[in-house]
Amino acid sequence: MTGAPQNSRPFQFRLDPHSGVPVYRQIIDQVTGGMAAGTLAGGDQLPTVRQLAVDLSINPNTVIRAYRELEIRGVLETQQGTGTFISHKKIPRDDAERQRRLNQLIGEFIARAGSAGFKVEEVAEALADLHTDMGKKRR
Repeated sequence: MTGAPQNSRPFQFRLDPHSGVPVYRQIIDQVTGGMAAGTLAGGDQLPTVRQLAVDLSINPNTVIRAYRELEIRGVLETQQGTGTFISHKKIPRDDAERQRRLNQLIGEFIARAGSAGFKVEEVAEALADLHTDMGKKRR
């Protein structure tokens, strides 16, 4: 459950079984999100497949799938016998990936709001009000 970021406490993976997002996608999103937030950096070591599977109580094949996809994207590097590390390469996020991630976040947010009894119209109105308020504060 821990990576080894060089300048902070270990990275914590957390799964949300109610999000509707596949577990391997959640792992991918958490790694890329951790990189974007600066909690994961080039050279940081991620847990082994076995360790992460045990920590999250999931099938190791799920972790393998996530790690493999991140390797293909150039986000991770696996060094046989030493472990899996965050790549030092800067990975440009393409517009399609950005849009996919935004749509995923919106879907999760709307699902949670719906389960709390809010209608999409109420959420949209509250977001519009928040956007207006934020615009006023920036001036």
